[in-house]
Amino acid sequence: MNIRYGANPNDAKHYTTSELRSEFLIEKLFAPSEKTFVYSHIDRIIVAGIMPIDKTIDLNEGISTQKVLGTDSFLERREMGLFNIGSQGKVVVDGVEYIMNHKDGLYVGMGAKSIKFSSSDISKPAKFYINFAPAHKTYPNVKIDMTKANNVQMGDQSSCNKRVIYQFIHPSVLETCQLLMGMTVLQEGNIWNTMPAHTHERRMEVYMYFDMDDENAVFHYMGEPNETRHIVVRNEQAVISPSWSIHSGCGTKNYTFIWGMVGENQTFTDMDPVAIKDLK
Repeated sequence: MNIRYGANPNDAKHYTTSELRSEFLIEKLFAPSEKTFVYSHIDRIIVAGIMPIDKTIDLNEGISTQKVLGTDSFLERREMGLFNIGSQGKVVVDGVEYIMNHKDGLYVGMGAKSIKFSSSDISKPAKFYINFAPAHKTYPNVKIDMTKANNVQMGDQSSCNKRVIYQFIHPSVLETCQLLMGMTVLQEGNIWNTMPAHTHERRMEVYMYFDMDDENAVFHYMGEPNETRHIVVRNEQAVISPSWSIHSGCGTKNYTFIWGMVGENQTFTDMDPVAIKDLK
């Protein structure tokens, strides 16, 4: 498990490109028949990617949770949200099967002991993108697809930011301890997300970008509003965004991203707006 420590904004403004990428970018999320984990000390979120090929992958197998988490199993004191961004797969939680189609979401509450992942067709593997957050109470497991998600139309064509925000793991859909997750889909011909930008001091966020081909990329903007930086992000890569940082992206083509948030509250609109004229 890769460990990332919290970054001070006064230090981050002096990072080189490679230092910025090393601190905040998750470059490799999916590897055949493997589990990839990044543990961030920013609100103690864990970001993971699991791509089963020729075998079923057990979440707890081969990981010393006692050493990393101080618990006997991964979800003893955590809740989990995931999306399948690949082909059809299956998640089995304590014996209950969930068939996960492309872009389906699943919430799993604290205390689940056995969690296993598999692909329906090994030639077309599932890709499970996962966020884990500390939890204090068990809420029911819920599968959410696009039809069950709350969707919000945002932006307009003239500003190149026409998009749909699908709120999957959100108070309007289900109950969780603190985890929020959703998916934002930019329509064709639109390239900007979250612009004008904002920060939310009470919550951190992770963006995972996908639906891009090898010829395209997203320029993810971060940093304090008066000290902005950018990270070039490729397909199926993620960026850790501290609470003090803006988080906006501009693509060479339209794209999709999954956002996950943890922190003090679950108020999606609790943010501090930053006018474009004030960005530096």
